[in-house]
Amino acid sequence: MAERKRSQSQCSEGSEHGSDASNHFVSINERPVDDISLEFFYKPHTLLLMFVCVVCLTYTAFTRDETQNWHDNVYNGLIGVTILFMIISILTLPNGPFTRPHPSIWRCILGLSIMYLLLLQFLIHQDYETIRAAIVWLDPKMANYTIDSEKEYGVECWDITWTRLYAHLDWFAFGHYWGWGMKALIIRHYGLLWSVSIMWELTEMVFGHLLPNFYECWWDNLVLDVLVCNGLGIFTGMQVCKFLEMREFKWESIKNISGAGGKFKRALLQFTPESFTHNRWLDPNSGYMRLIAVIQFMLIWQMVELNTFFIKHIFPMPAEHPICVFRILLFGVISAPSTRQYYTYVTDPKCKRVGTQCWVFIMVGFSELILVLKFGLELFSQTQISKMMLWLALNIIVSCGGVYVSMEIYKWRHHAIEKPKEMSAEDKVKKFLETSLADQEEDQEVIPRVSRTPPQGTPVKQEVRQRNVKLPA
Repeated sequence: MAERKRSQSQCSEGSEHGSDASNHFVSINERPVDDISLEFFYKPHTLLLMFVCVVCLTYTAFTRDETQNWHDNVYNGLIGVTILFMIISILTLPNGPFTRPHPSIWRCILGLSIMYLLLLQFLIHQDYETIRAAIVWLDPKMANYTIDSEKEYGVECWDITWTRLYAHLDWFAFGHYWGWGMKALIIRHYGLLWSVSIMWELTEMVFGHLLPNFYECWWDNLVLDVLVCNGLGIFTGMQVCKFLEMREFKWESIKNISGAGGKFKRALLQFTPESFTHNRWLDPNSGYMRLIAVIQFMLIWQMVELNTFFIKHIFPMPAEHPICVFRILLFGVISAPSTRQYYTYVTDPKCKRVGTQCWVFIMVGFSELILVLKFGLELFSQTQISKMMLWLALNIIVSCGGVYVSMEIYKWRHHAIEKPKEMSAEDKVKKFLETSLADQEEDQEVIPRVSRTPPQGTPVKQEVRQRNVKLPA
């Protein structure tokens, strides 16, 4: 195994530690940047960055008036901690599996997920009143907010009109469509996507007695959510994946492009993937551990989705609150490298470790679950054990069923070889005669070729020698 080296992009030689590296963990955790054209943007600049930080910190420390409002002092302190941690993340954290548009962006995303994980550890050790007071301090309007003020969807379910159906196509419906389109770009597998979609709707039905906004009409669950919003989102995302998989990626250095328009187009293309490959989560030749890993992936996804709704219910906040929106966006961006690292760990036998971002992602999910369980004991005391067991059984059945159906479809599309039909004795004789006749016709396609007459005086027979020569095909 080649020795690990560090440079502008954590590894000095892309050919040694790139996508074809023997150390496959490095290729997903510290992926280097190949074919660097603008070297200035890929050098560390550690001393210059430290000088800028010292100057900015000095200016902020001696120009602000801290005696006016302590709230502003705390705000500015938190902002300063976040900015400094992002700078440290850029200098020290690994790139992850992606390098577009720039590795520093993915390092900052990893840094934000680490900060959120640390925040969760802090909140777990607090009491409910402290956390609630912190939310009210960030947004005083949350002091009088109650979860009962949310929109109800599961009323008068048999009153089905076009006006009511259209009213349900709000921005939440667009969020469903957009979210499942993004999930399709990340997971890239119809079987897993439809399994997770159906599992989530079953989860909403089971937990409807705990979370009021989970209680929806049957046509809302089955038609608007599963078929329309989720289905169209999955189809759109998979079509984009199909387009990117068929596309040939040939990147040219921006230095070699003439004209401002061409350079601007190349700069915009920097925000597109460097390459795009097909995901093969399921393999007929894989063992049972692959099945367990895929089911585990779907269950973790369900846990993260459930945490979203339980957090905003236990600590009452509307779905459009900046805290909820920030959390959803954060999980959206960290799920892409986390899924890629998990996929490689599951499918590549040469990858012996799970990636850093994936580890942080799973740890964040379980930390949120612990936070929800700690402060939601009163809520969960209303849970019926039978419904919880039903939910667990349905998740396992749907996940196993989705995997089984996907495997059968894969075998039908790629491994379905028709067995040769058994021939009767008459058919065998007929086929033999047809073959023999074809051989005879082929042998008759010949022409005579006369040999050269030997010179006079040579004692040879004065006769023409002929031989059959087969015609060229």
